[in-house]
Amino acid sequence: MNYKKNVYTNSTVEKGKTSLIHEGGFKMENVIFLSESAAYQVKDMMEQNDEQNAYLRVFVKGGGCSGLSYGMTLDHTVKETDIEFEQHGIKVLVEKTDAAILQGTKIDYKQSLLGGGFTIDNPNAIATCGCGSSFRTATNAGAPGNC
Repeated sequence: MNYKKNVYTNSTVEKGKTSLIHEGGFKMENVIFLSESAAYQVKDMMEQNDEQNAYLRVFVKGGGCSGLSYGMTLDHTVKETDIEFEQHGIKVLVEKTDAAILQGTKIDYKQSLLGGGFTIDNPNAIATCGCGSSFRTATNAGAPGNC
């Protein structure tokens, strides 16, 4: 992983472990927690679409009835404004501007009799919509629209 030296600093966290801390104050490995089942599903989608070398980009955009919506896509381009990390063999990208909104978010994949889907649990969301993909935080209300 390549990081700009002036953006991250090493910080001791627990029992001698070190962690990269972004100048914005968040730990990059704590931005998104991708479960093993979510990683397995992403790998499967990558293989089905011949996108094995892609990154999983997780992002936030304005919209939805609560103001913000989640998005995930496969991407081959790493921008200067991205945070890049890897979990369960999946290379993940998050825009630095989205990191504070997404910090601590858990992405899982659940299978049921009616099918499967990704679930997103964001500890920063103070209000969510019935659709499950629209939310707002205490510091960002987004731009509410239709779900």
